[in-house]
Amino acid sequence: MDKFNKMLASGEPMVLSVFRFITGLLLFQYGVAKLFKYPPVPMFAKVELMSLYGAAGSLELVLGGLLMIGLLTRPVAFILSGEMAFAYFMGHYPKGFIPILNGGNASILFCFGCLYLFFAGGGPFSVDAMMGKKR
Repeated sequence: MDKFNKMLASGEPMVLSVFRFITGLLLFQYGVAKLFKYPPVPMFAKVELMSLYGAAGSLELVLGGLLMIGLLTRPVAFILSGEMAFAYFMGHYPKGFIPILNGGNASILFCFGCLYLFFAGGGPFSVDAMMGKKR
């Protein structure tokens, strides 16, 4: 079993970078849907830029893009984690306590996924890592 664990552990840095990219991509898509109405999502059809949803969409678009490339990963992930906690408690929690019933599953997963990235960093395949190697 020790050999198996060592083999899997060798892939951890690469999987961290993939996790960072996919998390950023998923948040980025929410920003695109909210701000540019593509793809058309009925829930985001009337989002205005100067609204709470518009502000969230702007954060998701810009910071999701930075997360995808791995630039300023830790501060970006911290901000996005806070945004997702805010989204859960403002938008989902008032509908009920249980996440599967109030629709807050994605917000909770994004919150803790970004919190993990805040502590773990961007991984080896990130702009942060490339900039660190040049120093």
